[in-house]
Amino acid sequence: MFKDKVVIITGGAQGIGKCIADEFKRNRANVCTIDRLPNDYFVGDLAEEEALLRFSQKVIDDYGKADILINNALPLMKGIDTCSYNEFNYALRVGVTAPFYLAKLFLPYFSQGASIVNISSSRDRMSQPQTESYTAAKGGISALTHALAISLAGKVRVNSISPGWIDTSYKIYTGADASQHPAGRVGTPMDIANMVLFLCSDKAGFITGENICIDGGMTKQMIYHDDFGWTLDRK
Repeated sequence: MFKDKVVIITGGAQGIGKCIADEFKRNRANVCTIDRLPNDYFVGDLAEEEALLRFSQKVIDDYGKADILINNALPLMKGIDTCSYNEFNYALRVGVTAPFYLAKLFLPYFSQGASIVNISSSRDRMSQPQTESYTAAKGGISALTHALAISLAGKVRVNSISPGWIDTSYKIYTGADASQHPAGRVGTPMDIANMVLFLCSDKAGFITGENICIDGGMTKQMIYHDDFGWTLDRK
C-alpha cells in the first residue's frame, strides 16, 4: 500500500516516532526522518527555521515529492513554576510552528491524495499540574489540524491522534496501572502506529480534520472521590 511513498516523520529516532517509521519501512515506503538524535536521514532541531529549510530541501532533492507528513516530535514539558519565556516558546516552535511550516514548505510538492497526521496528546483536553508548555503545544497542534484540513481541502487530508499513556519500552503493566484503563492495559507505540497507517491509507479517504484519542478509554472515565475505590488526597 505504501510502496515508494515518501513519508516524512519528525521526532522519528525513538519512541512512537521510530515505531511509525519502522512500520512504514516495513511497508516499503521511503522514510525521511528529522530528529535532534542520531538517525539515518537528517539530524536537526525542529525549532530552527534553517534546519526545516535544509531538511525539506533534502527531501525534495532526493525524491521530488511528499506523500505523507507525520508531525510527531516531542515538545518540552515544563510547568508555570519553572518554565521560562524562552522555554515556553521553544515548546511551541517544536510542537506547533514546525508542523505548520513543514506543511507550508511541502505544500507545492504534496502528491494528490497526500496525508498529514499530527501527533497531539490526550493532554489537549485534560491536564496534570506543571505541564503548561507541553499541553499548550498539544492543544495548538489539535487546533492546527482542523485549520489545515480546511485550507488544504481537496489535496491533502489532515488528521490528528491524541495518545494517552503509551509506554515506549513495551513494559507490561499489571494491577491498578492496567485496570484503571477501561481497555484493561497501558498502550504501546503500535497502538498509535496502526492508526497512523490507517489514516494515511485509502481506507481513510473520507476522514479529514478529525482528532482520534487513543487512550484506552481514560478520558471517558468519570472519577469522583470514593467512587470505585478512588480517593482524593491533596497534600
